[in-house]
Amino acid sequence: MQTTDTILLVRPTAFRRNEETAVNNHFQQKGKQINVQELALAEFDNFVDLLETYGIRTIVVQNDAKLDTPDSIFPNNVISFHQGKKAILYPMFAPNRREERNLNYLGVLNKVGLNFEKLKDYSIYEESGMYLESTGVLVLDRVHKIAYCSLSERAHPQLIAQWCEEIGYRPVIFEALHHVDGKMLPVYHTNVMLALGTNFSVICWDSIPNTKHRETLQKCFEKTNKTIISISTEQLNHFAGNILEVHSKDGEPIICMSTQAFESYTEKQIDLLEQFGKIIHAPIYNIEKYGGGSVRCMMAEVFY
Repeated sequence: MQTTDTILLVRPTAFRRNEETAVNNHFQQKGKQINVQELALAEFDNFVDLLETYGIRTIVVQNDAKLDTPDSIFPNNVISFHQGKKAILYPMFAPNRREERNLNYLGVLNKVGLNFEKLKDYSIYEESGMYLESTGVLVLDRVHKIAYCSLSERAHPQLIAQWCEEIGYRPVIFEALHHVDGKMLPVYHTNVMLALGTNFSVICWDSIPNTKHRETLQKCFEKTNKTIISISTEQLNHFAGNILEVHSKDGEPIICMSTQAFESYTEKQIDLLEQFGKIIHAPIYNIEKYGGGSVRCMMAEVFY
């Protein structure tokens, strides 16, 4: 299946703008951070309540504040789950993000009756300066076994190829760029500019300068029967690409996004998306502003 009804999230205790990730996550904004942890916590709790209201099972890991992990609210970069009760851990670009692997995700899942075993642990590649940040960089078509990935400092081509060979996916690798201080720099995570649902894809074509890469993606989406919804660079900057389709316990398809993302969509785009699921959205402005990620980054999909 492409979607799940079970989501793992991490309730933050040390949220702030992460200086170690800001070097290549250009969605993080500078500014005086007043009560940012308290504001992020309120946004997080409200988002969890929203998911549960719509019948999505949430499993919340409480960050115990023993470690300096300002980005722990984004667990989908650190671990991924796969059918067959398998879990994979990943090599992280920022040293303080590597500490997130100590949050005992698998132990928390075990307590609620979901017993996973580690299929792979790629964290050893951090020693060689090679990174692959889970479903942040790997946007997965789980039905057709395709891994879409844009190259960046957080997505090493050798690890992409190795992951696909070992897990049984076909890689579709491309470059996604955006303007930063007059330069064209890699988009730090694929899931900021590309989202895949069961029957749709949301993509920012303007971020892909290579015509051949665009053509390859177009053919893949057409072959897998995805309705393509194109977003602008401005919409990308409002996290319109950082969305996720899940389903409720009753099987209803639901598309999750932030309020900022929702408000950036046109009426026509919303009408088109609603053909594929009910849209729900939550305000997480402080998480987006200082964390540089949106609701998709907060949701680690649990397939069991």
